[in-house]
Amino acid sequence: MRREDTSTALEGLSPADAALRLRRDGPNVLPSRPPVPAWRRVLSQLRDPLILVLLAAAALTLATGDWTDMAVILLVVVVNTAVGVGQEIRADRAISALSELTAPTARVVRDGTQLQVPAADVVVGDLLVLAEGDIVAADAAVVEAAALTVDESALTGESVPVHKTAAAALGPADTAVPEESAVSAGTVVVKGRGRAVVTATGAASTTGRIAAMLGDGAGLTPLQRRLAGVGRMLAGVAVFLCAVVLALGLVRGQPVELMVVTAISLVVAAVPESLPAVVTLGLALGARRMAARHALIRGLSAVETLGSVTVLATDKTGTLTEGRMVARRLWTPAAEAAVTGSGYAPDGRIDVAGRTLDGPDPYGMTELLTAAVLCNDARLSPPGDAGGEWTALGDPTEAALLAAAAKLGIDRRELHERCPRVDERPFDSDRKRMSTVHRLPDGSLRVVCKGAPEAMLGGAVLADDPRLVARAAARADELARDGFRVLAVAAAVRPSAPGPGEDLERGLHLLGLVAIVDPPRAAAAGTIAACRRAGIRPVLITGDHPGTARAIAAELGVIGPDDPVADCRAPNAAADPGTAVFARATPAQKLDIIQAMRERGEVVAMTGDGVNDGPALRRADIGVAMGRRGTEVARQAADLVLADDDLGTVVAATEEGRRVYGNIRRFLVYGLSGGAAEIAVMLLGPAIGPALPLLPAQILWINLLTHGLPGVALGGEPVERGAMDRPPRPPSESIVGAGLWQRVLRIAFVLTAVTLGVAAWAYHTGRPWQSMAFLALGATQLAAAIGSRSRPGSRGNPMLLVAVAAALGLQLAGLYLPALRGLLGTEPLTAGQLGAVLGLSVLGYAAVRLDRVLHPTKRQKPHH
Repeated sequence: MRREDTSTALEGLSPADAALRLRRDGPNVLPSRPPVPAWRRVLSQLRDPLILVLLAAAALTLATGDWTDMAVILLVVVVNTAVGVGQEIRADRAISALSELTAPTARVVRDGTQLQVPAADVVVGDLLVLAEGDIVAADAAVVEAAALTVDESALTGESVPVHKTAAAALGPADTAVPEESAVSAGTVVVKGRGRAVVTATGAASTTGRIAAMLGDGAGLTPLQRRLAGVGRMLAGVAVFLCAVVLALGLVRGQPVELMVVTAISLVVAAVPESLPAVVTLGLALGARRMAARHALIRGLSAVETLGSVTVLATDKTGTLTEGRMVARRLWTPAAEAAVTGSGYAPDGRIDVAGRTLDGPDPYGMTELLTAAVLCNDARLSPPGDAGGEWTALGDPTEAALLAAAAKLGIDRRELHERCPRVDERPFDSDRKRMSTVHRLPDGSLRVVCKGAPEAMLGGAVLADDPRLVARAAARADELARDGFRVLAVAAAVRPSAPGPGEDLERGLHLLGLVAIVDPPRAAAAGTIAACRRAGIRPVLITGDHPGTARAIAAELGVIGPDDPVADCRAPNAAADPGTAVFARATPAQKLDIIQAMRERGEVVAMTGDGVNDGPALRRADIGVAMGRRGTEVARQAADLVLADDDLGTVVAATEEGRRVYGNIRRFLVYGLSGGAAEIAVMLLGPAIGPALPLLPAQILWINLLTHGLPGVALGGEPVERGAMDRPPRPPSESIVGAGLWQRVLRIAFVLTAVTLGVAAWAYHTGRPWQSMAFLALGATQLAAAIGSRSRPGSRGNPMLLVAVAAALGLQLAGLYLPALRGLLGTEPLTAGQLGAVLGLSVLGYAAVRLDRVLHPTKRQKPHH
């Protein structure tokens, strides 16, 4: 894994030397994180602040001797831990199943013989043999090259393949390999062939060094931070109020033991012990829904984190774009045409002045594309099965020319058979052009040349009118500024082959220009628009050229036509917090940009697929990686992996996150208002007559029924209508912010008033006041649970209705079953008493619904 002298003879290493280096340096693999033992997974779940509160509540119930309530609380802890650990294990297994994009084998030369070996066995000094379609197994220096072109987008974000040339000489290990002669592990050979001497493997490779930058994640999620604060606050408030109840009871002469047990019971009642179960259920349902949408959640908390996102930072190549080149414009001296269609399929049109070109071609488009097909080494393959996609072998730019020609019915195979190639000058980085010579049916020769406009549009190549050449150059500059990669194509017919010393790339005539781009994904614009509606600011961070980044960002609505684009090669490029597009960003700069956003208080989701995205994916609040096209480094760094590479799934996951967070707040309103009402009844009850309105066992029974099944069922409520048309909650907002505390107090006031009203009436009329108060407090809370539904009157979440019905049945059983009556200290009610209490309990439902109408939650729409 170390860099060392690479002056390896071209016959390669000997097998013995290779084995020695493999033992010394280790296998050519990235260091993997050791598997997390089960006990550590369980411990991480138990460290959750709410679980710690629950464990404290279980200890308190143990002190009261309430084995039933303690068992229920511990059951919630066990289920919560089991679901969390299970989700982590399933996600890790699914991610491992996606790890198919690394190079499994490599071709090397050892002792002059070409061998195929596992990529893990490649060592420093090995001589790699590279050809089209190969994944480079290790960092290496090119020593032989024939039109060698490499796709480095996974490392750099550049969508255009890079041409490589052979190094003049290789020095010692501390001598840097020229960039134009260096190939990196994980990149793909798209054209040509070559040989390269391995300079670094495993962790010492470029990919390994980027993987080492991953470091730790973003720490606690926004939800975990908010719930930790709520847990601490609830514990303090509950202990204080229950101490007041204890003191008042002792002042009134109640037995010390009874009041201690009562105070402890109120502490348990005040803590919404079903909250972890509600959180876990909501996150698990969200993870299951995401799995059905081909999104793999690595940790349950990632579902909710997406609901908190204020910034969606995304890579360009392969994320917002298709990751393949497509011809979009054709220019000839006679006209300009627009090309429709996507991918490499021959579907689409070529339109000139609003008319589809499908007959006679007076504009020269057919001649332009015919020449582009002749001067071309790429291949297109039809889909292997129904619903599949056309694929390309070779340079993606040349494949785009073939696809455009196919839309005019030009068949590559037939054309090459009719005009066979008899000579060629391959592309090289000095000339920036490629030329081929073809024999025509009449025996004459046709020379075709294509290349960069700056290398073609000059007197050294063309014999055209200078005014025409100037017009073409001006149009090429315009297309380049719009983010296109532009190729110029020229040709000439010669009666015979060029003589000795005659340059075949002279005296040609310009046929036209082809503008090629990596087009946006079909759903990308809709995804960006959905983010804006939801108040999420889209930010593009790419290693590509500023012009290309601007064109894609403007087309998708990330920026306006006059908004700035930050070139990360300039100083302080990431200083402006309002910048929405960062171009030519290195992996380290991506990391700095994400960190700067988080330090400004943003909750950042980062999407990407390349090795260069890995560190930023890990540093973001939530990293989202592409599963099919993505690299192993990106998948391992991410919290969410899109198995189908559909960026629109991020929006769906954001909606899931908002649903989970909304249900947690919904339960908090319900649970805290019930707990507050129980404390208020115990504090205020003596003022209307009863010295001890409820017994400890009755408090715990009500708490068990109301916070149990109905509370957990609230976690399954569907998303509220319009949830994605509201801005994300401010990162600094408490989970009990945005009016939640006020809502808790208003609803608790109604619950307390109904209970105390029933108790006072029954107490002063000689009725079983304690049993009626017991029923009123429980039934009114259950009515409030029905009122807490996100979509009242709908069939969504039928389990809530079942849970409320079961809880009400158990509440009535506490009044009429002899065994429970003895345990709870209740007595049965007459039909009239029962009807009166249940009728008044409907006020709990009315209180919740009316409060939502009179006090809706309002947030200002942010301006991005």
